[in-house]
Amino acid sequence: MADESRQDPPLRLLLIEDSADDALLLQRELHKGGLNTIIHRADNLDALHAALAEGPWDIVISDHNVPTIDTIQGLTLVRETNSDVPIIMVSGTIGEETAVETMRHGANDYIMKNNLTRLVPAIRRELREAQRRLTLRQAEATIHHMAYHDALTGLVNRLEFERRLQRALQSAKERSYEHVLLYLDLDQFKIINDTCGHMAGDQLLRCLTVDLLHQVRNRDTLARLGGDEFGILLENCNLDHALKIAETIRETIQNFRFSWKGYNFAIGVSIGVTIINSSSRNIEEVLSGADMACYAAKDLGRNRVHLYRADDAELNRRHTEMQWASRIAQAVQENRFVLHEHTIMPLNVNTTVNHREFLIRMVDEQGKLILPYAFIPAAERYNMMTTVDRWVIHTAFQQLACERHQNNTATDDRITFINLSGTSLSDAGLLEYIHTQLKLYQLLPHTICFEITETAAITDFTNAIHFIHKIKEHGCRFALDDFGSGMSSFSYLKRIPVDFIKIDGSFVKNMRTDRMDYAIIKAIAEIAHVGGIKTIAEFAQDEESIIALREIGVDYAQGHGIDLPKPIVCLTPQ
Repeated sequence: MADESRQDPPLRLLLIEDSADDALLLQRELHKGGLNTIIHRADNLDALHAALAEGPWDIVISDHNVPTIDTIQGLTLVRETNSDVPIIMVSGTIGEETAVETMRHGANDYIMKNNLTRLVPAIRRELREAQRRLTLRQAEATIHHMAYHDALTGLVNRLEFERRLQRALQSAKERSYEHVLLYLDLDQFKIINDTCGHMAGDQLLRCLTVDLLHQVRNRDTLARLGGDEFGILLENCNLDHALKIAETIRETIQNFRFSWKGYNFAIGVSIGVTIINSSSRNIEEVLSGADMACYAAKDLGRNRVHLYRADDAELNRRHTEMQWASRIAQAVQENRFVLHEHTIMPLNVNTTVNHREFLIRMVDEQGKLILPYAFIPAAERYNMMTTVDRWVIHTAFQQLACERHQNNTATDDRITFINLSGTSLSDAGLLEYIHTQLKLYQLLPHTICFEITETAAITDFTNAIHFIHKIKEHGCRFALDDFGSGMSSFSYLKRIPVDFIKIDGSFVKNMRTDRMDYAIIKAIAEIAHVGGIKTIAEFAQDEESIIALREIGVDYAQGHGIDLPKPIVCLTPQ
């Protein structure tokens, strides 16, 4: 049962009134209306100043005719102290024009002293309105905070950070101020999410934020830019001091320890540093420089600070790759890739069927072909190769289906080689995608041979072995490209179930003048044949090389001495 004797806290009422009798009448009216009030009366200007200093007040009631207090002056004082407190004017005589003037200067209502029955309802109404305004303002403040702050850490978000960067850039241009931007990317953060879940990762970020805030100055801005990335804007800070701050932050994070349900974690951070001065063109350039410096720090071993410099070769390489990544994404969206085919010719006179390799090309914005060595490194670095590989598989399978539809029975013995990136080996859905495409186009699996480089296979050996076994279960073949480039090529060959090895072209290129290269090719061919593996020599540039390869016992040759890659005729099955 509720406690009926419990009452709301008394209403704090400031009464501006010089007449004690009128104050008593008003107090009786409030009591009669059921209001529990604490009334403080100010009857002169000094008393009003003192009362306002003792606030806050829930409501203000003011007489219009207090000799020592000008009405408009009193209203102004109250509003300057509290812009939201309701003010009700109570007067014995007040004209309509005067009433309007008081409302214009902040009064919420006016009541005649000979009609005080309106007073309590007016107070209740104005208190409700004041509460409504307060609630609305708090909601607006919350929305504003959410719009410019990160919900997890309470730090400013990317939107607000970029606004402050823009302001800093403007001051650098107009007043020659110098600022520094730090771009932080946590190392090994993914391990925590994968091991303990995102709740653990979120808690780590909250705890780490507290430590980071102790390392920056009050005038600096620490922001969470996304995931495990942070930005710090050091305003009016020279480079030497900024680098010391960056190093202190790096050490703070390196020494940070996080425990979660019996697991203990240590993390590191890669920090990119860039200067904001009068030479900085825009915030996009500033952020790009800091981002490139950050990832250069990762490439150089992680857990370090790297300064952006325009002449930094590592940063220039990364900048080029970032530009390529953007172009690749656009090319994928606009379907600006094509396939070329390159003949793989048999060297054994008893074999007459030519095989072929499908090669990807990108078409630039002006319609010119771009060879894969220009864009594949960027696609691999920025995790875009799975998308590219799936495009190649789909397009190649579609082409093979077209050729079979034309009743070209010769294609039943011809093998088509399709390149895969090493990064695609960890694409959990790629095997299922290949299986689905094989069924969709009703292809003969034995006519398809996927290939990856030897280096990719050795680097991700476990995934490579699994992938190759599954591919062969589908009936497809498999090849190792660039074979011989690794130091342990032969030892791995026994453990990788391949059908073909493609001998690295660097050996073939100089085999007629370099006896060591010749011997290596011969040894590869002999060992491959012992294992029942066919060999393909890349980079066969002339007839003399082709003859030498045939004498050695290499099974197939591929290169410009046989033909040049040419566009496939992309057809649609009827």
